[in-house]
Amino acid sequence: MEHDAHAPPPAAQELGDASASASVVDDWARDEDTEPMAVDPHHAAAAAATATEDGEGVADAAPPAAPAEDVTEIQSSLQSLELKTNAAAHEDAQEVVEEEKETKRHLNVVFIGHVDAGKSTAGGQILFLSGQVDDRTIQKYEKEAKDKSRESWYMAYIMDTNEEERLKGKTVEVGRAHFETETTRFTILDAPGHKSYVPNMISGASQADIGVLVISARKGEFETGYEKGGQTREHVLLAKTLGVAKLIVVINKMDEPTVKWSKERYDEIESKMVPFLRSSGYNVKKDVHFLPISGLLGSNMKTRMDKSICSWWDGPCLFEVLDCIEVPLRDPKGPVRMPIIDKYKDMGTVVMGKIESGTIREGDSLLVMPNKTNVKVIGISLDEHKVRRAGPAENVRVKLSGIEDEDIMAGFVLSSIGNPVGAVTEFNAQLQILELLDNAIFTAGYKAVLHIHSVVEECEIVDLIEEIDMKKKKEADPKKKKPKRKPLFVKNGAVVVCRIQVNNLICIENFSDFPQLGRFTLRTEGKTVAVGKVVAIPPAGSPTFSA
Repeated sequence: MEHDAHAPPPAAQELGDASASASVVDDWARDEDTEPMAVDPHHAAAAAATATEDGEGVADAAPPAAPAEDVTEIQSSLQSLELKTNAAAHEDAQEVVEEEKETKRHLNVVFIGHVDAGKSTAGGQILFLSGQVDDRTIQKYEKEAKDKSRESWYMAYIMDTNEEERLKGKTVEVGRAHFETETTRFTILDAPGHKSYVPNMISGASQADIGVLVISARKGEFETGYEKGGQTREHVLLAKTLGVAKLIVVINKMDEPTVKWSKERYDEIESKMVPFLRSSGYNVKKDVHFLPISGLLGSNMKTRMDKSICSWWDGPCLFEVLDCIEVPLRDPKGPVRMPIIDKYKDMGTVVMGKIESGTIREGDSLLVMPNKTNVKVIGISLDEHKVRRAGPAENVRVKLSGIEDEDIMAGFVLSSIGNPVGAVTEFNAQLQILELLDNAIFTAGYKAVLHIHSVVEECEIVDLIEEIDMKKKKEADPKKKKPKRKPLFVKNGAVVVCRIQVNNLICIENFSDFPQLGRFTLRTEGKTVAVGKVVAIPPAGSPTFSA
């Protein structure tokens, strides 16, 4: 689409955001200042001709062909210069348009739930319905699934791309995909449901703004996922801890022969889930939406359900709920914090992650912590598009100069130089003990694996500071402060403030300052034993609390 190089792009006009418009105007002013003046080739030719006539050798009878050739040369070089200038201006125009387009709000949605609930199928169906996958690809997947005698898995193949996942029908890695609605750009994170891959699920959920909890309505499948040892419970607890503020509970497989869109089955599942979601810390009225769908058929996903299929459902469809969901805004002007989840080499070092705070611009000088390495941003990509800047909640790839990829690990944080993230080896935390392994006692010396944003690190509890009685806490009179009694050990369900130590420097923040970098889970032998938040870190510049 052609743009006049001096007119602000239409996207900028549509936007009501005054600051965005201001920055665009600024950009354009800059472009106009630097743009070389377009020269009329005829004037240039005349000027050149005059110059030639005034020059030496005019008195000699020079053949008239020579100046004409010069003129043609000058004309062609001027035309090419003009073309280049116009092309550059057009590119700039397109870049700014691109940038303005990006101001559609962006949300990360993680699909969680028990193994086989239909998360990948629902994710695949969303991509198909929003036009991200064409019919031919779907036909190819259908044939592939049929060859493996797994006809109902074909939609999941959109999300599960590697062969191992397709053979077993189990998601292992966190699948990523993008789709758009009228008002929002979404990134789908398809997390694994199998208990062996919970660490992968944690890394997916830690980047998400909203969660879609997929529950299978099929007889026996909901019960398996919900009972002790099922992943439905663990995933909900993890999602809440990892900062997934809003949850959409989709009751899937409603088209199944054992269910047949039964209202009784839907109500039974909802009545069992509500108390559990409440106990996990969700405000069910404000933060949770329930709705029935069929991931395989796409019912009640993009458009509302036909009454002939399900007469009792009057509520919205999944796309409507996703579009209307409100999430807390992050600070684009705050200090930069981007936990790194992955890195690779591509004509420089590229790091991947989600910006939790601040704005990253091309040309910025930043710090990679905890190494304290100074780096320069030489490129930013967002959903495969190059952009000049990216704000909070965006999943980005940032190309850096000044550091090698082998010097970066998952869990490092890209941060502002003026206000860097803390790098510590110990911190105080408030922990809620969920379920200890049999015969385990939670006391000083307890070891576990700490998951905090993209950090996975072995840790040890070195001191129990105080046990908090949540019931008495509400009734307690702040004037009557009892002396703290240090517990020797705590049991399941306890809330305790303790000191945690790790062997290597990790980048974390107080939960009250940056919730995304201050909440964590503790896991032992493949089980989540506790969830917690960071309540105190050592003073700036010191990795430990001084004795």
